[in-house]
Amino acid sequence: MAARNPEGGRNARGEPSLGTQRRLRAEQAFGTLADRYLGAAPDFDATYEIRLGDVGRTWQVRAQGDRCEVRPAPTRDADVVIGTDSSTWLALREGRLSGIDAFAQRRLYVRGNLDLALGFEGLFRLPGGRPPLLGIQEVEIGGPTVSSLIAGGGPEQVVCLHGLGSNKASFFETVSALTPEHTVHALDLPGFGSSSKPARAPYDAAWFADCVGRYLDSMAIDRAHVVGNSMGGRVALELALDHPERVASLSLLAPAVAFRRKRELAPLVRLLRPELAAIPHPMRAAQVRETFWSLFARPERLDPAAADIVADEFCQTYRSRSARVAFFAALRNIYLDAPHGEKGFWTRLAGLEPPALFLWGDHDRLIPAGFSRHVADTLPGVRQEILAECGHVPQVELPEQTNAMIAELIEENGARTAAAPADRRRRARRARALLGKVAALSAR
Repeated sequence: MAARNPEGGRNARGEPSLGTQRRLRAEQAFGTLADRYLGAAPDFDATYEIRLGDVGRTWQVRAQGDRCEVRPAPTRDADVVIGTDSSTWLALREGRLSGIDAFAQRRLYVRGNLDLALGFEGLFRLPGGRPPLLGIQEVEIGGPTVSSLIAGGGPEQVVCLHGLGSNKASFFETVSALTPEHTVHALDLPGFGSSSKPARAPYDAAWFADCVGRYLDSMAIDRAHVVGNSMGGRVALELALDHPERVASLSLLAPAVAFRRKRELAPLVRLLRPELAAIPHPMRAAQVRETFWSLFARPERLDPAAADIVADEFCQTYRSRSARVAFFAALRNIYLDAPHGEKGFWTRLAGLEPPALFLWGDHDRLIPAGFSRHVADTLPGVRQEILAECGHVPQVELPEQTNAMIAELIEENGARTAAAPADRRRRARRARALLGKVAALSAR
């Protein structure tokens, strides 16, 4: 075996070592990064620190409006630290892998503002002038602004809606699994994540569903497959009940359906105004981490760093008065969701039209799997699955099993299954044009 010369980075034959070759390729990729910058909003200013552990190098990338500066060493504090290895970084830059895929495969870690990290990939075109594989878009919906992660280029449009206190990051694994075959939109619902947080919004299921409908209008989407977890599942159901023609299928992951019992506190909860949350009060990261781990039946399945990322994001957002009000208003409305009567949830659920899949976790402490019996009574024959050793967030705890069932439902109810070849081509062109629009808007 040829000996390696550590100092010169060459082996005994005088050839560059593998480590040196990886470092040189990484340096070349960073050397072209500024030329591929698409630009950002005039007030955008973010500093990224990129660490490639296997070659022991760190680069600083500062994106500022229409300018991008790349330095071979940090000169200022970073808003985001992205760590990976040179092979993964090159695959990202060449478009052979998306950041979502790398994150899902634990080939990449993030410290700092997660939304900025998500948006990094969408700031740069790929070699050959190709648009990025994904992008973050701020979508005006006639009032609130919705922050959306958009990835994939398939004809079927899929919209993912997160649970209470969460954001679009809870659907990383789902976005990875459904792209590039489908075009996936993972939304931050108004009041959460990076979306705007209107002070006087009601933050109930009807309002959220209306916002999702207006998002579809803004993105020129006639019909979508909707995936919702917890509160997002309740919003998905509301959209389907009010506008069934816009929902191709429903994948409902531990949806926050209306409680039928334990409602004796409802009169008191009605008196507690969410505006009280405007009063500053502390939220410790340790509390958030404890709550996060309690959502899962077997926490060891997750990356140990996941709780730190979630706690940092939640605590940072929670410092905002409007975010606190939104959180408590939405929580209050989940509890007060009327179960019975002419406009009660369970009464209306009987009229559900779009094909639906209900997934429950047998270890879910928030929305017990026992609700499946009530769903079966209300919607005889609807497809339901109870996942063994699963908590409240099946797309995170059992991603392969959960996303396979979501993909199957989309395939069974996609427009392309019955569309003529010309119609399929038209839909594919529209999907490609949508991704081009995201790239163009990022460059403004």
